[in-house]
Amino acid sequence: MGIDLGTQSLKIVIYDPCRKMIIASSDAPLPICQDISGKSEQQASWWIDALKSACDQLPFQIKQTVKSIAVSGQQHGFVPLDSDGNVIYPVKLWNDTTTIQECGQIREAYGGDSELLRKVGNTILPGYTIPKVLWLKNNHPDIYRKLACILLPHDYLNYYLTGRQVMECGDASGTGVLNIRTRFWDKELLNCIDPDGGLFDCLPELINADSAVGYVQPVIADTLGLPSGVKVASGGGDNMMAAIGTGNVREGIATVSLGTSSTLFAFSETAVIDHKDGAVAAFCSSTNGWLPLICSLNCANGKKLIETLFGMDGDHLAFEGLLRTSSVGSEGVLTLPFFDGERSPYLPDAQGSVFGLNSHNFTRSNLMRSMIEGATYTLKMGFDRLTDLGMSFDEIRLTGGGSLSQIWVQIVADVFNRPVLLMDSHNGAAFGAAIQALWLLENEHQNIVSLCNEHVEQRLTSRIEPNALSVKKYRLEYQRFVRAVSTVKAFY
Repeated sequence: MGIDLGTQSLKIVIYDPCRKMIIASSDAPLPICQDISGKSEQQASWWIDALKSACDQLPFQIKQTVKSIAVSGQQHGFVPLDSDGNVIYPVKLWNDTTTIQECGQIREAYGGDSELLRKVGNTILPGYTIPKVLWLKNNHPDIYRKLACILLPHDYLNYYLTGRQVMECGDASGTGVLNIRTRFWDKELLNCIDPDGGLFDCLPELINADSAVGYVQPVIADTLGLPSGVKVASGGGDNMMAAIGTGNVREGIATVSLGTSSTLFAFSETAVIDHKDGAVAAFCSSTNGWLPLICSLNCANGKKLIETLFGMDGDHLAFEGLLRTSSVGSEGVLTLPFFDGERSPYLPDAQGSVFGLNSHNFTRSNLMRSMIEGATYTLKMGFDRLTDLGMSFDEIRLTGGGSLSQIWVQIVADVFNRPVLLMDSHNGAAFGAAIQALWLLENEHQNIVSLCNEHVEQRLTSRIEPNALSVKKYRLEYQRFVRAVSTVKAFY
């Protein structure tokens, strides 16, 4: 069983490795508390409710066949627990941007970005977990004093299932305090936040990606309709699980995930650290390797904003129809879709901008397409940075809700000038979690690469080649986008 705790919903898939097919799936929606301050929070109890709801939708007979579980989760969320294991504050999510001041405090205390990159491997960004911890200390010191354990979203579900508080290095990379080279907590950085040294004791044990967290507790198994003795794998962040779910466990493949946010990542046998400005997140993988990653905060959220403006919420056919009536470059309309600030490029205070409007191109189709193109250009900037760092890619593997759009898929192929491979399921994270759960059962006989070769490669359903004429046009449009990003930096 693979569980994916996303931002907007929780999804479950049950995979039959003998028949090599997903035999059941379900999902449950999740609310979010957001406001203009940049706050973005959820209650951890909502995740448990969603897990129960999604499990209730699955056939009991199929649930009784489950032998192992792995959990994929939205990265960076700060789940603060007291000594009794109770959540003591709402969970600040990956897209919460209220911690810009705390990021500056931590960077200054450590000696600046160059020192962070040299010693730890990453700089400190608002999305990461550790500035959220300092935010709690600064704004709610009474609650901070009760802090006994720091978990990430997927770790909290593991804790609910097994009663054990642990992390693995893939998701732990996104805390900001994991030394990427040594795969251990950086005590010097922790002391910048809490000079008394108590924060180190709040971080849980780190386990290997192929290790078991434990077994589902009997009372939880009864609640969810699972059999006794179900093993729980380490799990990981949603990007790490999507890497497994798209077979990105060897070098030469780039995965692009088009969800609420968008990410681009690739497996590496060694740590890849961006000493220039830290635009590339130097993460570990959840397969005991590394997973350098680019994250944009704005993707499907921008699409949803425009759909709402046009009164077409969730109407996929209407969305595709608008794109079909548009052309490459949106007739000169250029959108910088930084509606919620931006992480890469690093513009945390940025807002959305539209360039190039005139009385002839001011149409619904151009506004929609330029938003999609802008989100794709943002990822292309990260792709170029990865190639500057010596990585090379033969193909793009696409996952996430955006991969359901034929036209968006073609835009990705044309902008990146690489063939795009699609899976038969757009939820690569939940499927990747299911494959990691299988790895837990089979790791004495098969490694993760052979498992992906057997169970993932056969799920690649189509290959979309770039269009040579569109590639040429997009090369010029992309250069306009890069210039526009440089221009708006002066405003934010």
